Amino acid sequence: MKYTCLVIEDNIIERDLLEMYLDKINILEIKAICKHAAEAFKILSTTKVDIIFSDIDMPDISGIELLKGLRNPPIFIFITSHPEYAAESFELDVMDFIPKPVSIERFIKSVNKAIEHLDLRKKVQTLASEQKSDPDFFFIKDSKGYARINYEEVIYMESFGDFSKLHTFDGHTYTALINLKNFILQLPGFFVRVHKQYLINFNKIMSVSTHEIILESGANIPLSPSYREELLQLINNRTLNRIAKNSDI
Repeated sequence: MKYTCLVIEDNIIERDLLEMYLDKINILEIKAICKHAAEAFKILSTTKVDIIFSDIDMPDISGIELLKGLRNPPIFIFITSHPEYAAESFELDVMDFIPKPVSIERFIKSVNKAIEHLDLRKKVQTLASEQKSDPDFFFIKDSKGYARINYEEVIYMESFGDFSKLHTFDGHTYTALINLKNFILQLPGFFVRVHKQYLINFNKIMSVSTHEIILESGANIPLSPSYREELLQLINNRTLNRIAKNSDI
């Protein structure tokens, strides 16, 4: 399977270099190579892509302004000679920020990071569409031995590097010696990633706003733009979209 990408770069030399790098990566298919953000915006209005490789400092519309203007942006990787944009870029949850000049090694590292994210996203979508057939509980090792936890008791999980913290509805917190990326591969489909540091139990959602999720326990969980589209798709599948008329009820 291939993922699609789009390049936005106003410098012809840099543009040709990125095209040459991408030609060496078989898993990526170039949908378009754009000279400026306005051209990219027009293409994105009719074409869906998985990854955007974009310069930041461009005429008329910057790469950051383009990202802010997209309702459900794909993965963004900024490539720029302006390191002062790094902090603002990561606040927007970009996948990576590559300083120019770009080496092939640095570029491939960034692509691998994006592909890993896309692969995990696809697995979450697949799990969410399948009925759960595994046992409804699991064990984790804690200071007293092994603790049995029902999946439905877990409200959310939080990443702490190489380990994760599980928060249950009764207020207990458990520490698991496994990172969140590997944890999600072993969980039923109603657990969804909503932020690089958070995984939630979809069945425990009370409300969702643009940047925040409130769970049944009262916990407020940040919602990253990178994961908003997948969450909203799941929500739309559970949304009542027709009101019965002349009902006897």
